[in-house]
Amino acid sequence: MPAVRFTRRFSMAHRLIADAASKCAVPHGHNEFVSVTLEPLAEIDFGGANYAASFERLKTRWHGFVDRSLDHAFQLNASDPLLNYFKDHEPQRLKQVLVVDGDPTTEALVIALWRKMEAIIAAEALPFRLAELELEETPTNTVLARGLTDAERAWPLAGWCDRADNSINDILPTESWAWQ
Repeated sequence: MPAVRFTRRFSMAHRLIADAASKCAVPHGHNEFVSVTLEPLAEIDFGGANYAASFERLKTRWHGFVDRSLDHAFQLNASDPLLNYFKDHEPQRLKQVLVVDGDPTTEALVIALWRKMEAIIAAEALPFRLAELELEETPTNTVLARGLTDAERAWPLAGWCDRADNSINDILPTESWAWQ
């Protein structure tokens, strides 16, 4: 059956602190593209609607999450001292701070976004499975997932990634991330 793929662009900033000598220890940003590929769970009724679900139904919630939460977010390691800065001095910006356990690498974000997309698929009762998620960090660096291992599913990188809401951290109450 034909798969569907859609892409969204967002801007972000992050820093990686596990390797203090890395140039990525300094906050910096990227313009990224996230693409998801969905495969229908059942055969499409050709001659009828000719699709399992409309692009609008498939993209609306995901694109809302990317636009409202990922775009212009600052991605931080849960142990980064900058997180405490935001908590103490700019708590109004916490909705723009994406937090993962460990460094917010593109690889970590692909796993988090995979889990977020699966939560959205389940919440929307979409007749699809996530087949592929691609995150282009730069024109020369892309991370691609075609599924998650048991370890990646069990990785406690953050609770937010397993909820079908707009959350990108677990600092704020869950209600504050409701769909708008």
